[in-house]
Amino acid sequence: MPFSNKRNTSRWIIIAFSFCLVSLILWNTYTFFQIFKNEERLKMNLWANAQKTLINADENTDVDLPLLIFSNNTSIPIMLTEKDSIINAVNIDTTIIQNSKKSRLFLEKLKGENEPIHIVYAPGRVQKLYYGNSSLLNQLKYYPIALLLIIVLFAALVFNYYKSTKMATQNKLWAGMAKETAHQIGTPLSSLIGWIELLKTEDIPESTTKEIEKDIERLQTITDRFSKIGSEPKLETKDIVSETLLSYDYLQSRFSKQIEFSISAPQKNILVQLNPTLHSWTIENMVKNAIDAMKGKGKLHLAIEEENDSVKITISDTGSGIPKNQFKKIFEPGYTTKKRGWGLGLSLTKRIVEDYHKGTIKVLQSEVGKGTVMQLIFVKF
Repeated sequence: MPFSNKRNTSRWIIIAFSFCLVSLILWNTYTFFQIFKNEERLKMNLWANAQKTLINADENTDVDLPLLIFSNNTSIPIMLTEKDSIINAVNIDTTIIQNSKKSRLFLEKLKGENEPIHIVYAPGRVQKLYYGNSSLLNQLKYYPIALLLIIVLFAALVFNYYKSTKMATQNKLWAGMAKETAHQIGTPLSSLIGWIELLKTEDIPESTTKEIEKDIERLQTITDRFSKIGSEPKLETKDIVSETLLSYDYLQSRFSKQIEFSISAPQKNILVQLNPTLHSWTIENMVKNAIDAMKGKGKLHLAIEEENDSVKITISDTGSGIPKNQFKKIFEPGYTTKKRGWGLGLSLTKRIVEDYHKGTIKVLQSEVGKGTVMQLIFVKF
């Protein structure tokens, strides 16, 4: 617990430091922007004074300095107006200048960027100097946005790495727990096998020992399933029809008669690369999940269909249904609508089908209060 608290504290310190760093960068950018904007305002005041000097110049006026001021402005767009008429334009595209409509639109744009400078060159005679931001100032204006996008992208990469690392750690933990569970079950299971052999020598009905043997075989299957978690399973060329029916028939005999089981399957072999133990687990999880959704009473139908290069297994129930916005969420580890359970059944099933068998699992259709249709798709061998 102390280690966890320290780790959380360190994480919040890093987040706070990052927030302060970003805030500092944004504040400095804003400060620089205002400084450059004020400097450009000063340049435009000089330009306005140079314009006034040229207007009022005579043969004795030194115009070298005003002309130098004009020539030094190569980046700030300017429009000079008098009595609402544009009389001069500087650093503006000629296609805009030559089109009166575009010129007016550009003038409105400049009016929105900066306050105009009034040039009073004679009593009652005024020119207005409208100017925009230079390209450098525009770049600086959009720099914080670019910086924020970079930070968001970096944060997304860090989050994705953290999430992937966490999932990998969780997978190792579940795999370790599963293997340990298989190991722990193995010891009493060996004793049970010995006891069943002893019971056979006693005066006990053979039907009783047969049922016990079936349950022991089932425990062995479960142990085998858990031992395979975290390891790459060995796939074999198997008839998916018979393998599915084998699991389905076993489950049918173990559940309440209030569940109306039905099945439709082709009367031929369909070969698929699969692991029989894990495929049995898949069918069991799907059937149990459907029965839970029906609260132990309803109709359950399993259909196997061959289609081109694939085989589809569809499981339909008359249960509570799934809202459309949860179609993908139900396969996430830990997600469950039941009061009891860890929400691992469908996530394990998805991993078995998609990661191990390179198949597909999805909610084909569902309606709240009416039932759900789940579908598994495998590639034929």
